[in-house]
Amino acid sequence: METMISSATKQVLIGDGHPTVLIGERINPAGKKKMSEALRAGNLEIVCQEALAQAQVGADIIDVCVSTFGVDEVTLLPQAVQAVMETVDVPLCIDSAKPEALEAALRVYNGRPLINSVTGEENSLARVLPLVKKYQAAVIGLVQDDEGIPKKWERRVAIAHKIVERAEAVGIPKEDVIIDCLTFAVGADTRSGRITIETVHRVKVELGINVILGTSNISFGLPDRNVINNAFVAIAIAAGVNCLIVDAAKVRPTVLATDLLLARDEHARRYVEAYRGRQKH
Repeated sequence: METMISSATKQVLIGDGHPTVLIGERINPAGKKKMSEALRAGNLEIVCQEALAQAQVGADIIDVCVSTFGVDEVTLLPQAVQAVMETVDVPLCIDSAKPEALEAALRVYNGRPLINSVTGEENSLARVLPLVKKYQAAVIGLVQDDEGIPKKWERRVAIAHKIVERAEAVGIPKEDVIIDCLTFAVGADTRSGRITIETVHRVKVELGINVILGTSNISFGLPDRNVINNAFVAIAIAAGVNCLIVDAAKVRPTVLATDLLLARDEHARRYVEAYRGRQKH
């Protein structure tokens, strides 16, 4: 089960047996005053700087989100996607809750993007899946529906089945759907990490498709967050996660070490190359 994402010049394969794919999360104005102000002013310099920095530290794909108060996403998202494509050659993940903005960005994208995202909500399925099909993209499926995000893993898995079934019904193959099992802070509910990991396991067993996680939420509100995040990343990869939405600079050494231990790095080449690269800086 392989999901292929590409830019004009570079291809990334997501799947069991391949190295864990890192999606750089830094181009997102949520909680970032400086970036939000720049985007409202139509200034994309900070977006390009973040894209270059993430590519340099090993992000395989870069997420591009411009959603913030006072921004016209339909206009700005394609501009941001164009600017990032001119800055780096890695594939992009186009991120918006607005289908109109997604389509505007998809029109200018050169390659095969990942769309972030579709949910199990009826409105989302009806509006986003046709875009995935039309532009022959891949899509992240969030395990939430019209009733919200379930606390129990059984409901999350049921929503994953629903998303895949609806995608296949409109001609989207299951390998082009990557399920996000969703992560919540263990500081608020100490069971949340275990529930996420159980969801990952069941999705892999029952659907056999690729799984993605954004992991930084797991440590929200707790001290020494990087320790928690990196431990969770290793557990998640071992459980079957193929792709992570992360700050690549903070987690890549842990990801490379985990891939090495899971026999996904022949002769430890990637691990050693990354180590040598860090010693030069």
